Amino acid sequence: MAEISRRGMLQAAGLMTLGAVSGCATSRGEGTGDKALFSVAQPSIPIVGSNERFPVRRIYCIGRNYAAHAREMGSDPTREPPFFFQKPSDSIQYIAPGKTVDHPYPTLTKNYHYEIELVAAISKGGKNIPVETALQHVFGYAVGLDMTRRDLQAAMKKEEKPWEIGKSFDMSAPIGPLHPVASIGNFTQGKIWLKVNGQVKQSSDLNKMIWSVAEQISNLSKAFELKPGDIIYSGTPENVGPVVRGDVMEGYIEKLPSITLKVV
Repeated sequence: MAEISRRGMLQAAGLMTLGAVSGCATSRGEGTGDKALFSVAQPSIPIVGSNERFPVRRIYCIGRNYAAHAREMGSDPTREPPFFFQKPSDSIQYIAPGKTVDHPYPTLTKNYHYEIELVAAISKGGKNIPVETALQHVFGYAVGLDMTRRDLQAAMKKEEKPWEIGKSFDMSAPIGPLHPVASIGNFTQGKIWLKVNGQVKQSSDLNKMIWSVAEQISNLSKAFELKPGDIIYSGTPENVGPVVRGDVMEGYIEKLPSITLKVV
């Protein structure tokens, strides 16, 4: 047992040394002419009225931000502070308005849910941002869907395990183009709805958010330093539900063009 313990300690020390050496090599190698082993695509979103694109750094999502949705998910909206989760930036699937874009039904799930959401894009970062100035950090807005493998999420919740597998997968963040605040203003109210095969499934108003976009930015900036390129999915109204292959989803937010996806 002593020999095994000693061996474990030596292995741990070796790994720590290796990590320290590799960390130093990485930081000191910057700017010395070293080349990346391979290139990684930068996810980005088209900007309306511009030939530029908005590069996506991180995707933050707020959970249970409409009271009725919180209740349908088994939570009491009067007792819960805001909480957030993340999706990888390459889970973006761009949906051009006026087109029906194929959206692949993901693996592992038998209960695949839609969640229509307003998305805010950040162009000015910061820490501990006051609510009163938070909207000054917003570049623009888009229509988005937080697609969810609900059965996998529920299973992880039951086992008290992280539930990224239910939220953070390929193409789980469909999104339309970004509309700059300069041309469209900020959103504090407005109709939001989602249809499946022409039938309204979700319908509400942005003014029913528990935490406004400004409050979301302020709260997030207390936990993370927000930076340009971050986007925030601002929560979904009640009546989330499943789709299957062949279903057509249409998502709409007042003042923004709708996006349409066909599950394949």
